[in-house]
Amino acid sequence: MGHLKQRNLITARERLRDQVAHALRAALISGELRPGEVYSAPGLAEDFGVSATPVREAMLDLAREGLVEPVRNKGFRVTEVDERDLDQYTEIRTLIEVPMVGRITRTASRADLEALRPVAEEIVRAAREHDLIGYLEADRRFHLTLLGLSGNERLVETVGDLRKRSRLYGLTALDERDELIPSAEEHVELLDLMLTGDAEAAEACMARHLGHVRSLWAANAAAAETAAAGGATARPGPAAARR
Repeated sequence: MGHLKQRNLITARERLRDQVAHALRAALISGELRPGEVYSAPGLAEDFGVSATPVREAMLDLAREGLVEPVRNKGFRVTEVDERDLDQYTEIRTLIEVPMVGRITRTASRADLEALRPVAEEIVRAAREHDLIGYLEADRRFHLTLLGLSGNERLVETVGDLRKRSRLYGLTALDERDELIPSAEEHVELLDLMLTGDAEAAEACMARHLGHVRSLWAANAAAAETAAAGGATARPGPAAARR
């Protein structure tokens, strides 16, 4: 029985770590945790009302995703992604995903493609309901599941890593202006084109979709620069540089 109790404790601890990691991702997406800022585990733990241990573990999970980086004796810094990085990530994704969509259009079964429709519709629904976490999670599942139809697991891992490293920060402003909805609707359009068997049109749609996503990154960066230049009074993120 002692082993079972220990396992239950570990499970509960892992669950708390996952909950904290989810909350941290939400704070990154909303812009409450800002790129370049250093946040301490004890300070964040105080904000969340938990001990520092699950926060450190959650931050290490985010570090493995490239979202934060450890700062010795201080905490974790939210990683910054510059325009050159984003251009390169987009170029690599385009080189991989555009031709792969064409190949999958020609080889995937109709049933496998149709199975993605609920996810495509979930992306649109989340965008319309301003559910940013739901939007990004459904978007991730759609793209990686679609690529998974190629049977190439390493390709899926590579694109998944690129997506993590290029994740949008501070999506709230774009969401408030409903600028995520057109990008969301492109998932349904892509799926419809693939179901018709038009590989060339599907590739063109994917290329346009990735370009659209890149334009959202640019708009988000420009808005952040404008706010900074105007002396925006956005409050500091939780536990910034606190120890």
